[in-house]
Amino acid sequence: MNTGMLPVRDQFSMVEAIKSFKEFQELINGEEPVIIDFYTDWCGPCRMVSPLFERLSRQFTAVKFRKVNAEEQEQVSQEVGIRAFPTFVVFQNGNKVNEVVGADPHRLEAVVQNTSSLAA
Repeated sequence: MNTGMLPVRDQFSMVEAIKSFKEFQELINGEEPVIIDFYTDWCGPCRMVSPLFERLSRQFTAVKFRKVNAEEQEQVSQEVGIRAFPTFVVFQNGNKVNEVVGADPHRLEAVVQNTSSLAA
C-alpha cells in the first residue's frame, strides 16, 4: 500500500545537494572535511553506489557528505575538473585531499574512513 510517504532512506538522508557555486566554495573552504558525490541522473553506476554513500553518511557523522548534479551545477563540476561519473572528491581547508573516480565501493569506503580521521 502506498501511503505517499518517502522511503526511509530518503527521509533521513544525511547527504544534501549543493545548490550553488557560492555554497560549494563555502563548504570546501571550511575546516571540516567534506566529501562530494558528483553524479548525473542518467548514470547507472551513480545510482548503484548512491545507497552506499547514504549509508556511509550516517555512519561517519564527523564528515560532511554532499552531492552535486553535474548537469545542474556545471560551474562547480568544471571548477573541480569532473570528467567521469560518479566522482567522489574530498576537500578540506580549500584543498582537494582525495578522489575516487567510478563506482568502486571498496575504494569509496576506504577514502571515507581516511577522511573521518581528518575530522579528529
